Amino acid sequence: MDPSTGVASNRLKKPSWKDPRLLVGVLLMLVSVAGVISVVSTADRTTQVYAAREGIAVGQTVGPEDLTVVQVRLDDVESGYVTVEGGIAQGKVALQRIEKDQLVPRKSLGQADALNRKPVAISMDESLPAQAVPGAKVDVWVAMPGSQNAFEEPQLLLPGAEIAEVTVGSGALGASKTTVVLVLVTDKQMPKLLGAKANAAKVSVVWNPAGINQ
Repeated sequence: MDPSTGVASNRLKKPSWKDPRLLVGVLLMLVSVAGVISVVSTADRTTQVYAAREGIAVGQTVGPEDLTVVQVRLDDVESGYVTVEGGIAQGKVALQRIEKDQLVPRKSLGQADALNRKPVAISMDESLPAQAVPGAKVDVWVAMPGSQNAFEEPQLLLPGAEIAEVTVGSGALGASKTTVVLVLVTDKQMPKLLGAKANAAKVSVVWNPAGINQ
């Protein structure tokens, strides 16, 4: 028998399941497949969370009818938002404005007694700029009544107050339209504004593009 033929036969012999090289190859393949499945499942993991159906004003009671459900991937920040699984308790109000389609942060909801700002209506005959919308910041100026039907020099009362709502009324018989602006005021600032309104001061609202807070 030709020795070379025996060598060739050994090389072409089918590997056995006991061959360590085959076992290592199968193990590597299984690890690779498991890794791919893990990556895909992690990438596809989404959470059902609530988003605002329309803009939600500060102080507004928030319920399921005000919200819509969206599927998003939040990963490590999931605990910061209101999920469908966690639900939303009755009687919760918005502690800060939530814009339309915005995910609802947990810190934006709370009890009514936690509100540190309350809406006060300011009526104006002059129109506001288009940028003065709910959520925007405005400066509130007051001019106290003076002598001879005049007003004193205007004083800045509330810098950077947030608008909660804007309502434009309809004028009658060509009269100018009255705009009612709800601005959010802290309890500390409330007496000055209410005092000015009670004394028939002229109150003006000016858009504050810098957004300086109160």
